[in-house]
Amino acid sequence: MRKITPCLWFDSQAEEAADFYTSVFSALGRKKSKVLNVMRYGEADAKVSGKPKGSVMTVTFALDGQEFMALNGGPIFKFTEAISFIINCKTQDEIDVLWEKLSEGGDEKAQQCGWLKDKYGVSWQIVPAIMDKLMRDKNPAKTEKVMEAMLPMKKLDIEKLKQAYREG
Repeated sequence: MRKITPCLWFDSQAEEAADFYTSVFSALGRKKSKVLNVMRYGEADAKVSGKPKGSVMTVTFALDGQEFMALNGGPIFKFTEAISFIINCKTQDEIDVLWEKLSEGGDEKAQQCGWLKDKYGVSWQIVPAIMDKLMRDKNPAKTEKVMEAMLPMKKLDIEKLKQAYREG
C-alpha cells in the first residue's frame, strides 16, 4: 500500500472517470492500471451526502501502479490547474496516444507546454521522460533553447526538443 493516495472529488462521475483513466493507461500496456474497489453509499452516508443509497461513493483504482481514489461528493468542489498529474513518456507514440485520449472533450484553452485538462477538469502534464535531462544541463544555452522550443508547443514533440538541445 502506498503512503499517499490522491483523492479526486467528482460530482457523480467517479466510476466513469476511473473506468476511463484505467482504459487509457491499459491501452498503452501499462498493466498495473485497473479498478480495485467500488464502495457504495449506505443508508447513513446517503442521508448526510444527499446521494442515493446504493450509488457509487468511492472508486479506488490504479494507474501504472499509482493508487487513486475517486469520490462522488457532489458539485461543491471543482478541479483547478493548481494540481496536476505528470506522466513521463518514453516515446512520442506514448505522448501522442495519451494526449489524444486525455484531451478529448477537455478544455483546449488549457493546453500549453505539455499540459492539458481532460473532460472531467483534471489537469495532466504529458512529458517526455528525457525532459528532465534536457532542462537540467549545466550549459544554460542548451536549456534556454529547449525552453524556447517548448513554450509555443501544446503537445510536446520529443524530436523538436532534442533538436533545440543540440542547437544550444
